[in-house]
Amino acid sequence: MSRTRRSFLIASLASLGATALTPSHPLRASPPRFRQDPFTLGVASGYPTATSVVLWTRLAPSPLEPGGGMPGAVVPVEWEVATDEKMSRVVLKGTDYATADWAYSIHAEPYGLEPARDYWYRFTAGNARSPIGRTRTAPAFNSPLAQLKVAVASCQQYEQGFFTAYRHMLSGNPDLIVHTGDYIYEVSWGDELVRSHGAAEAYTLDDYRQRYALYKTDPDLAAAHSACPWLVTWDDHEVSNDYAGSIDDDNDEPELFIARRAAAYRAYYEHMPLPRRALPFGALMRLHARRAFGDLAAFFMLDQRQYRSPDACSPFGRGGGARVKLSDCPEIDQPQRQMLGERQEAWLFGALGNSRARWNLLAQGTVMAHINEQAGESPRYWTDSWNGFPAARARMVDFLAERKVANPVVLSGDVHAFIVSGLRRSARDLSSPVVASELVTSSITSQALSQRTFDTWTSLNPNLLIANGESRGYLRLDLTRDRLQADLIAMDSVKKANAAGARTLKSFAIEAGRPGPVAL
Repeated sequence: MSRTRRSFLIASLASLGATALTPSHPLRASPPRFRQDPFTLGVASGYPTATSVVLWTRLAPSPLEPGGGMPGAVVPVEWEVATDEKMSRVVLKGTDYATADWAYSIHAEPYGLEPARDYWYRFTAGNARSPIGRTRTAPAFNSPLAQLKVAVASCQQYEQGFFTAYRHMLSGNPDLIVHTGDYIYEVSWGDELVRSHGAAEAYTLDDYRQRYALYKTDPDLAAAHSACPWLVTWDDHEVSNDYAGSIDDDNDEPELFIARRAAAYRAYYEHMPLPRRALPFGALMRLHARRAFGDLAAFFMLDQRQYRSPDACSPFGRGGGARVKLSDCPEIDQPQRQMLGERQEAWLFGALGNSRARWNLLAQGTVMAHINEQAGESPRYWTDSWNGFPAARARMVDFLAERKVANPVVLSGDVHAFIVSGLRRSARDLSSPVVASELVTSSITSQALSQRTFDTWTSLNPNLLIANGESRGYLRLDLTRDRLQADLIAMDSVKKANAAGARTLKSFAIEAGRPGPVAL
């Protein structure tokens, strides 16, 4: 990278944390009149509590143009919440202000809603009105809840397929969608591409904004956002492949990469239904969060990128992951290595220790299960997953076991394959007891390693009940008080826009009080 470009990126992106939350443009004296629909990116909701939910939209008449085709002035946006889908019984309304500083995104958080009920919402800006979205509040804290239906998604490379998995997902009427990362891809890659990013790798704030806008123009993704509330976390491609803290896989100067990360985090916030608590300040953003659904389930959304230690034993001159023999990389086992960072780990342990939920679900990006990838005296590990951070994994599993956390289940993505496993107290000892379960969803579109590779993994790791990368798809979870059923939903194809056929590849059950999944 040239010195001129490096200086430009650092100067233009690192200053983002100093951007004031007050508008930088004058407020319009009267509402605008739009010649084109400004709600091209749809509506979304997320992070429900018993009395509130986040409502999101972004004004963008020309979503793929810089600035989204907006004029530059501050725009008042009215939001309404109703108890019927025709919006005839409005119970709450208010006005927020869309500004160029935040890409004309709106994150409204109406309070005073009733627990455990459906609501419908919409936005109005000038002469334009958004589509109507549906959302649902959570039950009151620790109140009885008999059932919860959840869909889990991950890894949606736009160029490699259509997001028809979401269309099939909605046929099951989920109460909640959980996304475990790689919502966008910053770079083009893969075979048999069926559509194009139409742009080079994302580096600047405008680059990332355009990439999110492109993905959100997919009609199936937009429909899924408007159908029910979401919980989200990121993995690496929302910023850069295999990044760890301030280190990316190109091993750029940390100051340069942190400037890029600031741009990526800001664009992520602008396009997700995230609460104000997640508002980014420069390259810092508090993404980890907890949401409870009555006494049945608690979700812990974890950030395993921002605070992690650098990946161990990266190739010389590079950052990011590598496949290394344990005997050649003693660094892996260093006890001080962090995956979540000390503060987030302490927050998680405190929240888990106080949880009274029947099911405790930890949603995060990369595979936690022990996976030795090669036969021989010394195991071989992929260092960008939890296998590259065994001390952090051991602290997690030890805490779950010692505090007897009720029915812990880890929800993961990243590897573009369905993987189901039990998490053992001692990961490398197959005789040690199972403490928790892990359910890894396949990708919405992103291609996987060869099935021969996954077959090798299952042959070397009896803790893996299945490892299948042949299908794109999602997880469908049905939680009741007595058990969690996980259906691995495999799409027939993601290469055709109208091909939404799917099948249940396999189903597993986790019985309450009996850690570890069992095939049905």
